[in-house]
Amino acid sequence: MTNKKFYVVWAGHNPGVYDSWDDAQEQIQNFKGAKYKSYTSAAEAAEAYRQGILLDENLSLGNFLTQLSTRIQDSKTATADWHRFPEIDRNGWAVDASCLGNPGVMEYQGVDLATGKRLFRIGPFQGATNNIGEYLAIVHALALLEQRGERRTIYSDSRTGMAWARKGFANTKIAPTAQNKPVRDLIQRANAWLANHSFRVPVLKWDTDRWGEIPADFGRK
Repeated sequence: MTNKKFYVVWAGHNPGVYDSWDDAQEQIQNFKGAKYKSYTSAAEAAEAYRQGILLDENLSLGNFLTQLSTRIQDSKTATADWHRFPEIDRNGWAVDASCLGNPGVMEYQGVDLATGKRLFRIGPFQGATNNIGEYLAIVHALALLEQRGERRTIYSDSRTGMAWARKGFANTKIAPTAQNKPVRDLIQRANAWLANHSFRVPVLKWDTDRWGEIPADFGRK
């Protein structure tokens, strides 16, 4: 039986962690100076990608961080155009999640559109999925708004996360493990919060095609 492998692409068309060699290969084909490596677990691959483990003497940590910073800045530039769209609530909040691997290492955050200030950043959690992060980000924003006594529009680019929030629970199929117990506990808390709080504000879909990446994006695409 062939062991499952996960592929880290540090330098490629779209750096990241891939669970398919075909997908990873697309990122390195015709890319000069591509840097990549395979790992036997999603957690190991995610950590390698996050920390910028050196593949060889030609890839310095400084170069890796420069590449990562450039990608993040490019992502921020791509999101700047959202200011041109008057239909966006400038006083709203944007939430998003990032997951390296599926399941893998997940974290989520919220950003105030008016100021660009990060409101919260939670994680990382092992053995989670992007949909779980998107759901938790929405519920976290709802709970924080209620705590502050404020009413603001929440924007998410995840239809699944929004659907789970409307239903009042995360419809996830992740298998319980010791590794993902912290995130499963958090899911239960989020489900319980929705079941016991009537507080609601508009949760709207961020139109990525028109407005660019959501301002809470982690810039890891």
